[in-house]
Formats: sequence, structure tokens, C-alpha cells
Amino acid sequence: MIRLSKAIITVLSLALILGAGLMIQPSADAADVKVALVPGGPHPFFAPWEQAAADAKRDFNLSDGEYKVPQEWKLDLQNKLLESLAAQGFNAFGIFPGDATGTNAMMQELLDFGAPSVAIGGCTQSPSPAQFCLATDVYRSVYIGTKQLIKEMGNKGSILHVCSRLVDPNTVLRIAAIDKAIEEAGPDIKLYQHLPDTDSQETGDQKINGLLAAKAAEIDGIISTGYVSSVVAARSLRNMGDKRIKMIGIDDDPIVLQAIKDGYLQGTMAQNPYGQGYIASYVLKRMHEGCTIKAGAPFQETTQNKTFIDSGTLLIHAANIDTYKDELKKIAKDIIGSFEAKYMTCK
Repeated sequence: MIRLSKAIITVLSLALILGAGLMIQPSADAADVKVALVPGGPHPFFAPWEQAAADAKRDFNLSDGEYKVPQEWKLDLQNKLLESLAAQGFNAFGIFPGDATGTNAMMQELLDFGAPSVAIGGCTQSPSPAQFCLATDVYRSVYIGTKQLIKEMGNKGSILHVCSRLVDPNTVLRIAAIDKAIEEAGPDIKLYQHLPDTDSQETGDQKINGLLAAKAAEIDGIISTGYVSSVVAARSLRNMGDKRIKMIGIDDDPIVLQAIKDGYLQGTMAQNPYGQGYIASYVLKRMHEGCTIKAGAPFQETTQNKTFIDSGTLLIHAANIDTYKDELKKIAKDIIGSFEAKYMTCK
């Protein structure tokens, strides 16, 4: 069991004395709620959480809304940061799990002292003290992206899939979605290869550039399901001057967006990280105002969690590249608009 530091115990014990109790008690005012959005470590995927926290603070009249990042991808560093934030008075947390099982202990410690948390961007293993998991439905997102890629390829040719580690449960789901889309396309579409371990700069450069340098003529389409994989593949196609190979990436790195504008990519799947942080902040505020997650809410079930909510996905392409951020914000607001009716009981 993870033990909280003396600082957090002192501050949270004072909260108990003042009436917070071991359950989430309604705050006197929405402005008493301080939300922190905390990823497992540094990664460009989480950058929109900073704006989401700032917008949520303004829109929901929060006492504070902050985006804080551990220096490295280490569970103990994330836990120490969460303890420090709690000691500073933060009482609501949106957390990307540093570990699918290990983060549960920290979430439970926080919850015991009246500070609820939501798993955002990725789920903790069920059963979990997280109020729910708000993340991309990776199967659906990649299925949509692969179907679009097949269309761009004229429904014929070989597809290369560049992805993260095979032990990642999200990678397993993404592979299943790609295989399904290829199977549905018929005999003229084939899988060239699932190329894993490409979502880091060093291995991505080695594997993707090496394969394309040697075998580009055998590849007609690329589906990328990793942030760095998409950047590396987009840069590689540009360096080769190759617009024959069609590609759908993931996420909205500037290199990927410029490649779409210049015709080297046909699109990229947005995962709505902004919406994850914004929606989580709203729901955490409402919980401090007395709302609870309703029994029997219509959550989706994933391999990790039984309280999963899809944060939305969107294909970014040449026609909407200047407006997609507004579209993602609309998705987030639409989810918020129906959230209480679907998932919460409010006094």
C-alpha cells in the first residue's frame, strides 16, 4: 500500500476536521474545487490538457485548474507529485495511470481523504477507485482510420501498420481493428506487416526508415497508431518525396499536420486529449457539489475497465485541418451536455 507523506496527511487531516469526512462531501462553493490534471510522464499527447485545465477553471468557476507533469515516466515520481498537489489543497484529479494496477493504490488513498480522481487518456485495471475512465475508444478510432486508408488506396494494395509495443493492451485492440477492416475489404487489400516498438524516436527512426528504404515499393498504405510513429513515418515519406504511399496517422503533431497540408498524408485520427481534461474537470466539480456516479450507468467495457467512456475521435484531413480543434471542443461540450443524465445522480 502506498503511504502518503506527512505533509499530505497533515493537510488532509485538517480537511477531515473541517468536515470533509472520508466520503466526497459537497463543497460550499464550486470555487472551492481545485483540479489537477496529471499524466504519467512527459509526452506531447498530453499538451492540450494545459489549455483544458485553464478553460475549465474559467468556465466552471474552479478555485484552480492546473496541468502538472512528472519529470520522468516513473510511478513513484507521479505518486510524489500527486501527494504534493494534495498537500497544496488540490482535491480533484484527472490522472493518466503511471501503471494500470499500481496507480489504483494512489487513487484510493486520495479518495479516502475526499479527493476523487478520474482516469483520463488510459484506464487503470478494474476494479478501480477511479470514478470512471475517460479515454479514446482505440478500436473504433483505428477501425475508422483504416477504413479511410483503404478508401484512399482505391481498395487495393498492401498496408503497413506502425505501432507501439505488442504488450500494450491498446496495441492489441488496434491490431484487431486493423485486421477486421482489412478482412472486410476483400482479397485486394492485404496486411504487409504489423511493425511494433516504433513509438519512440530512436526505435521509430531505425525501424520505419529502414523498412521504407528497403521495401517502399511493396507498400501501398501506412496506418500509424502511435504519436511518434506518425511523426517519423510522415517525415520519412516527405524525405523520400513519396506521395504514392497513402497514410493515415494518429494525433496532431505539427509535422503530421503539415504533411497533410502538403499531400504526404491523407489524414490523422485525433484522440481529443483536450476533451479528456475538460470533461474530467467538469465532472469532478459536480462531484464536489454533491453528484455521484449512478448505479447501472451505461458504461462501455474494455479489457482494463468496466467504467469506460469514449472521449471521442475525429479524422483530421485537408478539408477540416483549420477547424478540427473547434470540432473537438464541440465533441467535449456535447459529452458534457448529456453526462449527468447518462452517468450521474445529482441532488
